Amino acid sequence: MSQDQGADRLTAALRDSESESWSRRAAAGRQLAAWAEREEVGPIIERLLLDAHDTAVTQETAQALLERRDLVGLRAVLAALSRAEEWWTADQLDGEVFGYQSWMIADDRTDEFVDQLVRLAADQDKGVRDEALRLSRPRRIDLKRCSHG
Repeated sequence: MSQDQGADRLTAALRDSESESWSRRAAAGRQLAAWAEREEVGPIIERLLLDAHDTAVTQETAQALLERRDLVGLRAVLAALSRAEEWWTADQLDGEVFGYQSWMIADDRTDEFVDQLVRLAADQDKGVRDEALRLSRPRRIDLKRCSHG
């Protein structure tokens, strides 16, 4: 792809991120994930991750960011998760992060995932730090709550 084509795709994705159509916003989130490290794209990605109208936009954007399998993508999702005000958005983001964690473990990339969490636990953003620390703790199952008796 030429530089002009890349700029055109970025411009189109930025425009579509404002669309009233959830499917266009979701597609924009998927496309913008490729430019997540760009300063001007970060706030738009966060808005799409926290989409007030449709969790499909949240899901598509988060999945695309996490498919990068890098610190930038995971950080963006954790930042949004820490700021999510609606339970359904937080639930969607948490589910995507859990899927990412499972994906990394299944691909024998546990050390890489742990390294990402260690680095994000020292992030300047308190929300990102808190989410990274929460993920790094072992999950505990309350068997009393799970019993049917």
